[in-house]
Amino acid sequence: MSAVTEYLIAPMTLPDIDRCVELEHLLFPEDDPWQAVSFRSELAGGHNRYITARTADGVMVGYAGIALLGDDAHPEAEVHTIGVDPECHRGGIGTLLLEALLATAAERGGPVFLEVRTDNAPAIAMYAKHGFHIIGLRKNYYHPSGADAYTMRRPELTAAADEWAARGRQDEVLS
Repeated sequence: MSAVTEYLIAPMTLPDIDRCVELEHLLFPEDDPWQAVSFRSELAGGHNRYITARTADGVMVGYAGIALLGDDAHPEAEVHTIGVDPECHRGGIGTLLLEALLATAAERGGPVFLEVRTDNAPAIAMYAKHGFHIIGLRKNYYHPSGADAYTMRRPELTAAADEWAARGRQDEVLS
């Protein structure tokens, strides 16, 4: 893709699913990429929030999802997925999506968890930059490849995520 510097972060809708499935097959061919039924199920879950990143001309270049778990007294969240078009890697889209997910989680508070392939150094570095720490190892987590995953945890969210949320993350152009 061209050197696009602005992206629109907006809620994922049912018409977005086909593009998400296309990206899944590009990004995770050896690890059972999600099918349309999985995305439909995730969107239907009342505790899930899924978003997309689009270029100024409307092309979806990324997606992400988080589950808001626990209760009001003991909230927590789990990042389910972040995917960015391979042609757009290293352009900051993954960071924008992660920050949007963290802002959503900040509305309730509590820690945030995720799993990431142990061999995905760029993602691990991005998560660490946002306060995540490795707390465990899941052997043979991804199927059918058998790749291992780290479980990572971020404690209570910071003021930076709260500030990003206060700016109004939905339907906002970010650069």
